[in-house]
Amino acid sequence: MTPHDPSADQVISLYQRHAEHFDEDRTRTLQESAWLADFLGMMPDAGAVLDLGCGMGEPIAQHLIARGCHLTGLDASPAPIALCRQRFPTHEWSVGDMRLASWPRTFDGVLAWDSLFHLTPAAQRAMFPRFAALASAGAPLLFTSGPDGGELVGSYRGEPLYHASLSPYEYASLLAEHGFAVVRHVADDPACGGHTVWLCRRLPDRPA
Repeated sequence: MTPHDPSADQVISLYQRHAEHFDEDRTRTLQESAWLADFLGMMPDAGAVLDLGCGMGEPIAQHLIARGCHLTGLDASPAPIALCRQRFPTHEWSVGDMRLASWPRTFDGVLAWDSLFHLTPAAQRAMFPRFAALASAGAPLLFTSGPDGGELVGSYRGEPLYHASLSPYEYASLLAEHGFAVVRHVADDPACGGHTVWLCRRLPDRPA
């Protein structure tokens, strides 16, 4: 197994310690709106959305809820989930690790915005069969990555904050292997604050 930077093991505790700060710092300006519009356009009305790494639920979950979606949110840090439960009590919020995410049902849309890229490359690879198991046929998968492969350790409130990305070729290969078609992919999207974004669709399972 390839060693990773030790800061990869501190992401969950960092978000737990700094949940209030992150809530204050997170802009509510919805620069993601065009991507979310496309995501919503691929789902039925009042669709069930699974938000992996949902954080405190604003502004993305809030936007989807306002458009009739039922949100199931998962975050490994308890403090952001507590905020979600206060803000959106009629929706489902759970503390848990996305690397172990499992539900007895599938979802009309799956979201991993600014969360997948906090996992190590090996953990990211292991997420793609999990995405496939969680997404209904035809469901969109929307996630962010880095523009190319590698690790990057940034900083938040003076502490190291881990990010990693696979190469675009590897993401595309994993998506195809696990039954997703890429609908749109933009690296360093200037209309979305420089995010690298993938919008995909879960294909129907092939007959055995």
